[in-house]
Amino acid sequence: MAWLNFADKSGAETPEPLLSDMIDGWSIEVMPRTSAKIDNFRAILPQGTRVYIAHIDGTPIEDMVATAGRLHAEGFAVMPHIPARSISSRHVLEDWLKRYQGEADVKQALLLGGGVTTPAGEFDSSIQMIETGLFDKMGFTRLHIAGHPEGNKDIDRDGSNRLVDQALLWKQDFSTRTDAKMAIATQFAFDAKSVTAWADRIQAAGVTIPIHVGIAGPTKLQTLIKFAISCGVGPSLKVLQKRAMDLSKLLVPYEPTEVVAGLSEHKAANPHSLIEQLHVFPLGGINAATEWMRKHGSIEAMAAVA
Repeated sequence: MAWLNFADKSGAETPEPLLSDMIDGWSIEVMPRTSAKIDNFRAILPQGTRVYIAHIDGTPIEDMVATAGRLHAEGFAVMPHIPARSISSRHVLEDWLKRYQGEADVKQALLLGGGVTTPAGEFDSSIQMIETGLFDKMGFTRLHIAGHPEGNKDIDRDGSNRLVDQALLWKQDFSTRTDAKMAIATQFAFDAKSVTAWADRIQAAGVTIPIHVGIAGPTKLQTLIKFAISCGVGPSLKVLQKRAMDLSKLLVPYEPTEVVAGLSEHKAANPHSLIEQLHVFPLGGINAATEWMRKHGSIEAMAAVA
């Protein structure tokens, strides 16, 4: 691990982990409409970067598959969202998976319940999709699941995290029965301590699935607060509200420096932590996010950009 030395108050040098210790190997999330604005992803992403494709309810599957095919052709590992509540039947799920595989050579997927209140059909959760056996049957090599460091009020309305934890332990058990590699991709957060405390808690409960922590790319503070409110992040929202009260920071675009530094410090102090890498939500634009990651990544990561 690479280190920088900073003088503490006594004048002694204290090692601090580089941001690049956490940044190397990051993934990013796009949508069909945002990816259409990028002429060539190879010009801005390190070779082989995993690219998630967010499936917003109402997006035609044709647009999702076409985006997946384009990214695959440009040399990236493609991971589309499979939102349970937007899928009307097992037949539709199977059709989606066949199209992703046949037309875009997709072998990875993020399984999640989805943000729809009323399910379109028989699926209400990612567990129900997993139970169909279709992902193993069709040879998916990597399956990611959603993680909620600050809880999920759509599931546990009382804030107890009881049902969320039960579902995660079920998926932990499934991870021992599937040939696919698994990871937990989390909602974006702005408070490293809430993420690391959650990671420690689920690890103590028996979870061994690696965690890919969601962070927001650079954007206007007002935009970030809007997304934070709509996504229901708790302690993280308080961090943003405190920042908004500081007039010196109000007009300066948010950058994920503090949260990444906190995660890097935790990883350095806890080498067996489940926290494995970062997943970027480019809320201020794909170019702004990738530029920040390249700027703060290692020389090796920057050199990998095609």
